[in-house]
Amino acid sequence: MTDAARRVSPAPDPAPAGGLGLPGLQALAAVGRSEPPRKGRNADAARRGPFRPDVWLNARQRRASRLAAHYFRAIDVLAVTMVTLVCAWAATPGPLLHAEASRLAPFAVGAVTVLGLMRSLGRYRFARGQKTSLHLASVAGVVAAGGLAAMAAGWALQGASAQWTAWLAWSGLALVSLEALHLAWSERVRRWRASGALTPNVVLVGATRRAETLIREALKRRDLNVLGIFDDRLARAPEAVEGVPVLGTADDLLTHRMTPYVDRIVLAIDPKAEARVRELTARLRTLPNEVTLLVEPNGEAETRSALDRLAAAPLADVQGPLDPDRRAFNKRLQDLVIGLAALVLLAPVMALVALAIRLDSPGPIFFRQRRHGFNHEEIVVWKFRSMRQEAADATAGRQVTHDDDRITRVGRFIRKTSLDELPQLLNVITGEMSLVGPRPHAIGMKTGHVESARLVAEYAHRHRIKPGMTGWAAVNGSRGPLHTAQDVRARVRLDLEYVERQSLWLDLWIMAVTAPVLLGDRSSVR
Repeated sequence: MTDAARRVSPAPDPAPAGGLGLPGLQALAAVGRSEPPRKGRNADAARRGPFRPDVWLNARQRRASRLAAHYFRAIDVLAVTMVTLVCAWAATPGPLLHAEASRLAPFAVGAVTVLGLMRSLGRYRFARGQKTSLHLASVAGVVAAGGLAAMAAGWALQGASAQWTAWLAWSGLALVSLEALHLAWSERVRRWRASGALTPNVVLVGATRRAETLIREALKRRDLNVLGIFDDRLARAPEAVEGVPVLGTADDLLTHRMTPYVDRIVLAIDPKAEARVRELTARLRTLPNEVTLLVEPNGEAETRSALDRLAAAPLADVQGPLDPDRRAFNKRLQDLVIGLAALVLLAPVMALVALAIRLDSPGPIFFRQRRHGFNHEEIVVWKFRSMRQEAADATAGRQVTHDDDRITRVGRFIRKTSLDELPQLLNVITGEMSLVGPRPHAIGMKTGHVESARLVAEYAHRHRIKPGMTGWAAVNGSRGPLHTAQDVRARVRLDLEYVERQSLWLDLWIMAVTAPVLLGDRSSVR
């Protein structure tokens, strides 16, 4: 995880990839205030703020850390299953497949009991402040309960011939395996917390007394990063609140380079000002970030409770109904399994395409373009080059048309068959994209002479999920260039429909029909 982040040194302050640095922060703060930036070290420190993270992680990277609980549980299941099979094999005189059910059932009962209790008791949450010794003790208790369940089942099924030694050996091996694994899990989570990977980043809207109270308490706790404040009333707003800089207006927040690093936007304004709350909420809805209204707490207990809710960052819960984190984990697992298989199977095809491009026209084989990813993150998307090198359009300022003179002979074929998109499997493997999702649009892409993102208020909502190689819009007729505002609205409507409906089975169906749909549409410009 730390390899994906860029460490920010005290001076100078480099900007992380696609993210925020001190020079950009200073410039935006100055623009928001229509004042020249202040000079000197004190001014620089003020604009950095007291919550400046040591490691800048965007929302996608931070979400990947929280999803680790699902990987932890999957490895635990594999470890317990292996221990169970080995012990059952050792306790069975003949082949395991021919063993009596009464010999195998106790081991199965013990394994199911251990894995069920680990999940139902929340042993994968690794909540903030949890002591490793207590966590390991609770794991030992779970294994002990599993061992007792195995012995009880064995006594009921085998009576006097019960295999006590085998069940004790199973309990011991399961205990050693899970204790070692959870010691490693706990150490990993501790490092993530120390680096800030699990510390929520928020920005406040409103330089108010509520903001001041929240920041003051957050400084005491250090489990919440308040990166900045935005306020429409800049004329009477201070330059900083408890050291946290005021960076501009709510409109500045809509385009700020900080947003990919923000987990939540908190409205620190009076809830009784209903008109202002509604107006700000409507404006901020164009961002993919979650928006929360901070109601003024009544006393210290309510203040702590409010901060607890904002700062709560246990690893993703693996129990209960399907939640966004579990859905994201399932989707990531799907991307890795199918994506790696597709990369291996399609490697010969990709090699032939690369050779054809090299022989057809001078220039690089691949074309790279910066596009919007999850939560407005800027990602570099890979494609096979389909245009002449001197005509490459990295910003999609001019969208492709029929008989476009920029496209090469090989480029026309690979675009028509969508073979030019195959290198994006690398983006899928690295976690920047998904196999299925809204297609990533180039940053600053224009429809006509207007930036496409400005034509639809809900445009940014399509960034609430990773972009995909194919998607619901692509198999429903909305693919290729967007030449009119109506095209943009249709694409966004289908993308938002997918974001709401996303599931494993829908993704599999979209992947299954992608090739027939794309190859069968000869009128589409791609």
